[in-house]
Amino acid sequence: MPTTHLFAAFVAAMVVTQCAVAATTVYLHRGLSHRALTVHPVAALPFRFTLWVTTGMRPREWVAVHRKHHSSTDTNDDPHSPMVMGFWRVQLGNVGLYRRAASDEENLRKYARDIPVDWLDRHVFDYSLVGLGLGIAILVATMWALGYGLAVGVLAAGTHAVLYLMLAGAINAVGHQFGTQPYPNSATNMQSLALLTGGEGLHNNHHAAPTSARFSLNKHELDPGWWLVRVLVFLKLARIRHSEVHLKTAA
Repeated sequence: MPTTHLFAAFVAAMVVTQCAVAATTVYLHRGLSHRALTVHPVAALPFRFTLWVTTGMRPREWVAVHRKHHSSTDTNDDPHSPMVMGFWRVQLGNVGLYRRAASDEENLRKYARDIPVDWLDRHVFDYSLVGLGLGIAILVATMWALGYGLAVGVLAAGTHAVLYLMLAGAINAVGHQFGTQPYPNSATNMQSLALLTGGEGLHNNHHAAPTSARFSLNKHELDPGWWLVRVLVFLKLARIRHSEVHLKTAA
């Protein structure tokens, strides 16, 4: 395969991955999980569709897993703590840890009871494999239409899957082992990771102020997810819960 085709596959994978990252950090994380912002239904639908075709995740399951992480950070009840399970198990096996926690019905009832299952969930978005199949088909067709061929589209889809899973794993693994800790909790900040994960690499800041829609709490910190939030607010497609930062004293 020519180098230009390999490069095109990587660029396409990065674009798709960053779309998935943006939907995850803004809609799933800051919006649904912590209610740091309320997303207008006009914007929520594209977010839900993006997550469906790029990750196959069900929002209520993601919310439940993440809220459990916050309620029991770095303890034996944490679904993905590198301090308990080891760095590499979380970094490389995060998807398995997520699926195990997401399939726990009691966990869903306890942590995601405020996330309703609507008509679109029952008839469309709960069919994860259909969404992933559609997403792959769209990517393959796009690369074929651009003249790169079907194989490049398949390679781009596979690369996206690896990138997204590794970045998600890094937030949980790297984000609790390596970096700075300006606030007294077990999470860490790493700006380079934040730039690749929509701001999620500012994990110590987030654990210090989980209801803040902005993760960049100190000078010279960059939070790409916050930039998207500001655009949505400007377009009146989102409303921030509070502009001031409410710091917690631990975890």
